[in-house]
Amino acid sequence: MLSIKNNLMAANAARHLGSSYNSLATSVERLSSGQRINSAKDDAAGLAVRELIRADVAQLNQAGRNAQDAVSMLQTAEGALAVIDDLLVRMKELAEQAATGSYSGAQRTIMDNEYTQLAAEVTRIAESTSFNGTSLLDGNTASVDFHIGSASITFTTDDMRASQIANDASLNSSSATSDIMTNNVYVATASDTYITGAEITNDTTDKISFAFGARGNINLDYGTGGANGDKTTTGVSLNQLVQDINTAAAAVNGGADYATPVASAKYDSTYNAYRLQLEGSVGGAAETFTMGTGVEIIASMDNVAADFNEATTAADAGAIDLTTTTGATGALSAVSTAITNKDTYRAKLGYYMNRLEAAGTVLNIQSENLQAAESRISDVDVATEMANMTRNQVLAQAGISMLAQANSMPQMALKLLG
Repeated sequence: MLSIKNNLMAANAARHLGSSYNSLATSVERLSSGQRINSAKDDAAGLAVRELIRADVAQLNQAGRNAQDAVSMLQTAEGALAVIDDLLVRMKELAEQAATGSYSGAQRTIMDNEYTQLAAEVTRIAESTSFNGTSLLDGNTASVDFHIGSASITFTTDDMRASQIANDASLNSSSATSDIMTNNVYVATASDTYITGAEITNDTTDKISFAFGARGNINLDYGTGGANGDKTTTGVSLNQLVQDINTAAAAVNGGADYATPVASAKYDSTYNAYRLQLEGSVGGAAETFTMGTGVEIIASMDNVAADFNEATTAADAGAIDLTTTTGATGALSAVSTAITNKDTYRAKLGYYMNRLEAAGTVLNIQSENLQAAESRISDVDVATEMANMTRNQVLAQAGISMLAQANSMPQMALKLLG
């Protein structure tokens, strides 16, 4: 119907033109952004899935960086151990040199001075090597948790200081001045009284009392019908004595007052014998050790009491002292132990680095796969969208042309009115 008031053809053409133009605008937005989903109205469900995947990808990427940071941390410690390795090799060389009898006392003193300085450097390196304020070599950090993705890898540390690297024995004990009750290993001397084999005597008052300051006594009774069994005819072995001391310590205040274990059998390679060793109590407080009222339970027990009461001084530390051949031989044993412990810890650093690198590789693969999934959901298919854009351009151009034609239709009515 030809009319003047309502131009239905123009309205229809305008509606189709608007639709084509909106579709063209959407194609331009997707091609310019590279994403199929630019707002929630494009694909509400797809947007929700995409954002969850993006969060997971960000977490995995950071976890991968955590793994690399952990590797860098362990590499820092391992590099320091490489230097300590060189120092220990030189210390063992000096100990071997000083162990032979062809050098004078003055010459051994020079060797001992260098050995002492190298031991001090081992401690300095262990205490000064850190990564972001965290050290793995001085015993101050018990363990480090490396959070890798949804779980952690826990790395336990070892103490590589000269005072601890040789199974808690100092590489150079001549500098030690702390009491035995502060968790330091007692240094053997030629005047010490040993407990070997079954040396508790056949005495009728086989009782022994270990007094640790205010923490209470550890009392053992080996007499006839005693609490620790009748040992009057057979004596007691060192291992049994150690076991009985630790059992008694665990019974004092539920074991809270004493370190565990209190006693142990320590092999002393210098004097080729096992010795009774008492450790410090909880808190590292300097406690005293005295014998109770037991009489002659062990031969010369009063002398043993005196030995355990005294602090480790330079005079006691002959086992690690290159000024004597005996001391140099002891140093050889200590350095060999230190090298073994250092190599064990260095190897541990190595296989943890390998593990962390493997974990980082897996995280990168996971991140890559998630990004591929996110791409399939979110990214625009350029070829398809270009085809849509071309089609929408043609439709828009056709719509503009037809709208112009429709707008001219009412003018035909004017000819009838003329």
